[in-house]
Parts: sequence; structure tokens; C-alpha cells
Amino acid sequence: MEQLLSEYAPILVFLAVAIGLGIVLILAAVILAVRNPDPEKVSAYECGFNAFDDARMKFDVRFYLVSILFIIFDLEVAFLFPWAVAFPESTMVAFWSMMIFLGVLTVGFAYEWKKGALEWE
Repeated sequence: MEQLLSEYAPILVFLAVAIGLGIVLILAAVILAVRNPDPEKVSAYECGFNAFDDARMKFDVRFYLVSILFIIFDLEVAFLFPWAVAFPESTMVAFWSMMIFLGVLTVGFAYEWKKGALEWE
């Protein structure tokens, strides 16, 4: 039991310091914070402008196309870096799997381009 405690002691110390620091910072914010709300500060704020319509209004399709475009490039970068690092040791199956993945991403990119998501008005 003594050996187990000695192995986990640094983790327990780290957790104690993290929890203690978190509590101290929260209490400091509660005690020292200035409480002076005004109507402008507590008003609803969404996407850089004041809320003007029902929250269930429909968004333009271009909003979703831009988000799909972001996901395409985000996934591509997230999967290409580790694959490129491990490329010298990879097999042909890994190579063709990545080519299929890039093909699917290219189809998604072509769809975005066809729908006009890359053209800003």
C-alpha cells in the first residue's frame, strides 16, 4: 500500500493544487468583482448584433455550407499530419485508405464550390 501511495503522490499533489487554485480564483472573483450591471451589459447579444427576431428563425443555406467547408478542411489537416509523419513506415493499404479519404473530401469540396459557398457577396 505504501508503494502505491508513493507512486500516486505526485498526481494527488497536482490535483490538490489545481483544486485549491481553482477555489481561490473563484472566491477572489466573487469577492473582488465589481457588480454594476446596466441594461446594455445584461442585454441579449448574438453574433455581433442584437437579437431582433424569433430564436427559431431559419438560417441561410450558405451558413451551413461554410460550416461544412470548415469541417472538410479541419478533418483533412487533422488526419494528414499524423499520416504524413508515419508515411515512411506505412503500407500500401494505409496509402490507399488515405487516398480514398482525400477523394471523399475532394467530392465535398467540389459540392461546396458548385453551390457557390466560396463566392462572397
